[in-house]
Amino acid sequence: MFIFENIKTKVIKEYDVAVCGGGIAGIAAALAAVRQGSKTLLIERQFMLGGLATAGIVTIYLPICDGYGHQVSFGIAEELLRMAIDHAAEGKYPENWLTQNGSRGEKDRRFEVQYNPQMFAILAEKLLKDAGVDILYGTYAVGVDVNDGKIDYIITENKSGRGAYKTKSVVDATGDCDIANFANAPTDNFKQGNVLAAWYYSVGKNGYKLNELGCADIPDEEKTENNKVRTIDDKRFGGLDGEELSRQMFLSHQAIYKHLTENRKNDAELMPVTIATIPQIRMTRKIVGEYVLSDKEMHKHFDDSIGMVSDWKKRGPVYEVPFRTLYNSQVKNLICAGRCTSVNETLWDIMRVIPCCAVTGQAAGTAAAMTDDFLALDITELQKVLKQNGVVLHEKEIF
Repeated sequence: MFIFENIKTKVIKEYDVAVCGGGIAGIAAALAAVRQGSKTLLIERQFMLGGLATAGIVTIYLPICDGYGHQVSFGIAEELLRMAIDHAAEGKYPENWLTQNGSRGEKDRRFEVQYNPQMFAILAEKLLKDAGVDILYGTYAVGVDVNDGKIDYIITENKSGRGAYKTKSVVDATGDCDIANFANAPTDNFKQGNVLAAWYYSVGKNGYKLNELGCADIPDEEKTENNKVRTIDDKRFGGLDGEELSRQMFLSHQAIYKHLTENRKNDAELMPVTIATIPQIRMTRKIVGEYVLSDKEMHKHFDDSIGMVSDWKKRGPVYEVPFRTLYNSQVKNLICAGRCTSVNETLWDIMRVIPCCAVTGQAAGTAAAMTDDFLALDITELQKVLKQNGVVLHEKEIF
């Protein structure tokens, strides 16, 4: 037993790496850590893996290429995409990337796919369990115990009550940077706010369909009279308040009901088959890292790059991701992945998507398996391991 905020909390188990959040970033981080031989725990509040990519019905694995024929993201980012293509794909396959047939130019299909959320979640679970990851479902991380600049324990709550897990290093893949916030690491909130989204699947006379109600937003600085976001409501959501999130889910359900009712006038057989079981909130809170990557730094070389990502919204831009964007020295054994990483507001809309989450997740999990002090980690050793596991680090290497 130890005392946490005057409450006696039972220490349940001890791990080398604790990954908080089972979205794409958490999946990649846990897989990378366990493959490095670390005893790894993945804590997920839902009862399925994938986060927004499955429970949130945002089921488009966006491009891992630059749109001009060059693959940009590799390693686990490619592994998960190919898993989706092979076993869970919906609609068109990126045939030009899977075979030697067809071109990959600026007018051709990018290396991406739409996939089935339930199948992807099951496949991801099998991948992690087969690798040896312990998965704890239905569990919230509700606090941390920090001593001498390091997190010693992750405090959790689930059906068993409150417990603690001792760990050497922690990956914050919560999507909301919850662990960093608990540890009093510097964070920054999304100022623009999230538009209402209500993506859902339906089946009717025209078959099975993904309905994308409330598409992705456009950063304020990129908006023009001819470039506006398609919204279903004028409200904005910060995503960090429980009552607000409940209102957001209610409005999302109402939007689905309205859409179905209107479309049933022409299709009496139309029925919903899958709706989101979590709020479709895309950006909330992120770490203020040792480096803040800007959207203006496309094609820039970074000596400490841990991989590359492309711009899903347009062809051309490529970003090397510095290791320094994943952590802040204030908490030595905490590293962030996915949409929690340190970028400016405009780039955040690029870094939040599936391939970027997988790239940063693999780097975070690998690093967490190597050290409990990220400031002291030899970046060349980390890069060596990443390269051994299929990651390409610099843009000059893909031409």
